[in-house]
Amino acid sequence: MNNKLMLSVTMLVKDSEKYLERVLQSYSDFDEIIVLDNGSTDNTIAIAERFENVKIYRSEFIGFGPLKNLAASYAKNDWILNMDSDEVMRTELVDEIRKIDFTNKQVIYGMLCLNHYRGRVIKACGWYPNIVKRLYNRQSVSFDDKKVHESLHFLNQEGKIHILREHYLHYSFDGADDLIRKLQHYTSLYAEQMKYRKEATVFKGFTHGLFGFIKHYFLKKGMFYGADGFVIASANAMGSYYKYVKLAEANQRLKVSLLVTTYNRVDALEAVLVSVMHQEKLPFEVVVADDGSREDTIALIKKYQAFFPVPLKHAWQKDDGFRLSESRNRGLALCEGEYVVMIDGDMVLHPKFILDHIQNAKKGFFVQGGRVMFNEKKTKEYLATPDQYRRVYWYQPNIETRFEKRLSACHLPFLNRLQKKDISYSHKAIRGCNMAFFLDDVIQVNGFNSEFVGWGREDSEFVERMFNLGVKRHNVKYSAIAYHLYHKEEERDALPKNDRLLKEAISEKKKYCEKGLSEFLNK
Repeated sequence: MNNKLMLSVTMLVKDSEKYLERVLQSYSDFDEIIVLDNGSTDNTIAIAERFENVKIYRSEFIGFGPLKNLAASYAKNDWILNMDSDEVMRTELVDEIRKIDFTNKQVIYGMLCLNHYRGRVIKACGWYPNIVKRLYNRQSVSFDDKKVHESLHFLNQEGKIHILREHYLHYSFDGADDLIRKLQHYTSLYAEQMKYRKEATVFKGFTHGLFGFIKHYFLKKGMFYGADGFVIASANAMGSYYKYVKLAEANQRLKVSLLVTTYNRVDALEAVLVSVMHQEKLPFEVVVADDGSREDTIALIKKYQAFFPVPLKHAWQKDDGFRLSESRNRGLALCEGEYVVMIDGDMVLHPKFILDHIQNAKKGFFVQGGRVMFNEKKTKEYLATPDQYRRVYWYQPNIETRFEKRLSACHLPFLNRLQKKDISYSHKAIRGCNMAFFLDDVIQVNGFNSEFVGWGREDSEFVERMFNLGVKRHNVKYSAIAYHLYHKEEERDALPKNDRLLKEAISEKKKYCEKGLSEFLNK
């Protein structure tokens, strides 16, 4: 008589020979076991091949969530029991699973876990009670796509969570070496998963680590387990610390392409390039998007290319009227960084400009920065020595007569963090002269709309498509400061046509423009 449980056990393995034979034996009552190997070099596969109900598959590591979904896709049963290769199933838990009514697919079953350290059950340090959601129906439930700290969620409609009474045994760590190895692996995965999505600093790591130790050693009773409790609480604290440190460093490795738009203003462009050279954090590259400047601009760029500290690229197009959008697309097509900071060719940068933009970059957002206006007198004074970079202070005359605007010249990042910055939708004060975005998002909306010819609304239409894509706005003030050199206002003859293009993007909820970046990416 076949008394098998018609469930599929899914299990990720890599160099799991230590406990695998005992583990697989404990699942002998289950119909099949899907073993998904991530590149074992020990006897893991040889051990797994001894068991008749085991089916072996292989995959590179793509993250725990995606791997667990992949393993479930190989199963012949819809009910999936996901377990680890060091988790032993107890007979009492198997008997409880047999009594489950599997007709309701909208249920996720959680199980109690007994974690072991050096062969000893630990009911402290946040390890107990440890309830883990393990048993589910793949037609209604799946794992999310997180590389680490993945979890089960219902696909279509909400269901319920039911916790079983019995425990399984988790032989987590044989000692400090296992703790440290797992700590390193999981903190690295966390940093990779959360980079550009969450702000992190070394100080945050220190405070989280300190309070983590207090929590797990004292409040979670680790002190009652002697040296083992101290080691586990310390490892938990170090995990919190390194998680934030690695994330902070990963965020700072963002590759920034600085896109500078220009047209026949060689003196201002030189001042901008000099200010780039004085950045505390240099961009990965600088791309000058040129709307048809004369030979003097080309000569200036060639001059600076000879000694510029990062690659300096030049995207030029024929002078055929004001075609800023197309010029930007040509420049974007040359960008090799993952993040683009876009400025006008008359925006002199504060020394922390690039660093500030890196610190404010967040996935799912574009950044709108501000500007400090120079009047005509201050601009002439500043451009008198274009090859010498001079820091501008808020109290200097000829910047602004309005105090609140002059205050914008103050570099006060802590005030920037205090203000409300994240906005789902707003066209207020949209300016392409200080804007930043992830290149992947720009590619999805196909860059700027090259149908815009003449001054006006090209920035707003681009941002509208970003909003429709789901990208939100992140405002930056008292940070990422740039000084806008004086120039005469452009003619506004094209505004009626450009207003119409903007209204179309809004009313039709456009995410993509037909005439845009793709034309130049293909080249």
